[in-house]
Amino acid sequence: MCGINGIVSKTIKDKESGIKAMNRRLSHRGPDDEGVWQDDEVALGHRRLSIIDLSDAGHQPMESACGRYVMVFNGEVYNFRELRSRFDYPYQSHTDSEVVLAAWSKMGRKCVELFNGMFAIAVWDKKEQTLSLVRDRMGIKPVYWSHNERGFCFSSEVRALLASGLVSKKLKRDSVVDFLRYQTVQTPDTILDEVKMLNPGTVLCYHLRDNQITEDTYWNPFEKAQKKSSDSYEEVKKQVRRLFMESVERRLVADVPFGAFLSGGIDSSAVVGAMTKVSNNRIDTFNITFWEDEFSEAPYARYIAKMHNTNHHEIHLKPDDFLHFLPDALSAMDHPSGDGPNTWVVSKMTKEAGITMALSGLGGDEVFGGYAIFNRMMALEKKKWLWKLPYSLRRLAAQSFAALKPGIASLKVKQLLEMNNYSFEEAFATSRQALMDPQLMGMLNLEKLPLHNPVEWLKQQNMSVEADNVLSRVSVAEMTTYMQNVLLRDSDQMSMAHALEVRVPFLDHELAEYVLSLPDEIKRPVSPKKLLVDSMPDLLPDYIVNRPKMGFVFPWRDWLKGEMHSYADDRICSLAQRELFNEKGVLDIWSRFLKGDASVTFSRVWPLVVLEEWIRGLGE
Repeated sequence: MCGINGIVSKTIKDKESGIKAMNRRLSHRGPDDEGVWQDDEVALGHRRLSIIDLSDAGHQPMESACGRYVMVFNGEVYNFRELRSRFDYPYQSHTDSEVVLAAWSKMGRKCVELFNGMFAIAVWDKKEQTLSLVRDRMGIKPVYWSHNERGFCFSSEVRALLASGLVSKKLKRDSVVDFLRYQTVQTPDTILDEVKMLNPGTVLCYHLRDNQITEDTYWNPFEKAQKKSSDSYEEVKKQVRRLFMESVERRLVADVPFGAFLSGGIDSSAVVGAMTKVSNNRIDTFNITFWEDEFSEAPYARYIAKMHNTNHHEIHLKPDDFLHFLPDALSAMDHPSGDGPNTWVVSKMTKEAGITMALSGLGGDEVFGGYAIFNRMMALEKKKWLWKLPYSLRRLAAQSFAALKPGIASLKVKQLLEMNNYSFEEAFATSRQALMDPQLMGMLNLEKLPLHNPVEWLKQQNMSVEADNVLSRVSVAEMTTYMQNVLLRDSDQMSMAHALEVRVPFLDHELAEYVLSLPDEIKRPVSPKKLLVDSMPDLLPDYIVNRPKMGFVFPWRDWLKGEMHSYADDRICSLAQRELFNEKGVLDIWSRFLKGDASVTFSRVWPLVVLEEWIRGLGE
């Protein structure tokens, strides 16, 4: 696990100072080693967190034996041992990085289709004068890039790109709007005008000679979701179990202490149970709670830990402890997000317990239909006839509903019913929207709001919604919007702030492909993640599967009105005065929250605080 950087330019003479500044900005991602390689037109930088082969032989940037390629690599390729013997190569280390370079030397960029893992790869081809960037299929590892008249540069983090001095800090207006809508920005855009994020499953090639960029997709979940499996339910359960066990086993390869996050929910319990099945070592598990026993998940985590005889660590924090950590968590936020501080705290405590790599249950909800949106979208698909009713009638019904039941839910129903025609993409995106468009119109100095980036992204994929693949469609929509741009980005930036590597076995592409190929009747979540539970009955006892929903949430509302009021008020008032914003409208939203307006919950005002804090971090 590492941080990678690069600058490619014919005109910039002093690339060394730029790449060193970028490396310094990534020191938290790779405290174990640092490297720089450069020639007249290229400089590559690397920071290393040693996980596999801790020796100096894993130093990067790494030059191929033939001398043609130079590579920097971030992440892990879990099947590197299987691939190692496939290539006749004079290996100098036992790292997965060198296997990646060996494969590239023999096959070029086609080799990425062989890799099972999470990775961001950059390879400079001296002969062709091209730089290739690759991102893993699920988007677990980030890679940002920028291309302007001065050249091309890339990095694992936005703020390292800015440290190069080659990239403008100008905000992208449409991205700011979408951040307020969805608490994130849809790839390939970012919050900055000159910075892009490479799409998952993509190879980007920058051709120095003609200053052109080409992109190719090597994996597309929308295509996988349209394949159809005809396996019986009994066979499906066997396949799911096999693929999940193999995924967990792959992710236990490490030469450093490792463990697992254990909340006591279905996903983390499945991961821990599988770890104990495939490992000969006693597993370290970590449960971090922020609340009193009445709402604590600790008893459920304790139950699973005892069931599998793990070396269990319980870390109890009070909500005020979390509040104390919040400023540091926000300062670690590389790209603004409406979530993330909790991951920062969990990562901090796990790292301080002596763990360098941890497995997480992230992705289980997206793959196995754990969110309420799965059943809700199936219900909406059956009610598409509603949008054949006259618009005036639907609008009247929406207004009446909003008046009878004021709040966020009624605003979303209103927005749905006011669609000209039923759209799967718009209906899905509405479920994830925070501030609704009428609210935003009052807050922004815009005559018209831009299109919704997630909606446009989903429409471009052109995946048909059929009667038996609605759930797979929702899975892919979740994976490529909220999961990719909130959960995975937060997991990466907040864990790597503490040099902790997080691995996510539910997002093994072979497992995801198989589940996406299954028809709705096989995997409909009539009970919580039924297919997963049925496939792992020995790992998921009734006590865990049928546990009551936990009622506790962080007291954000009280904090923003109490201990955090002056902090939040300062930032919201400051943001309100920026050019894009209508001061009166922003302060009105803030005032309505403070007065308890049901349509303005804390998750509608918190992104305003985060955005202003992030902009201040730019020095703007």
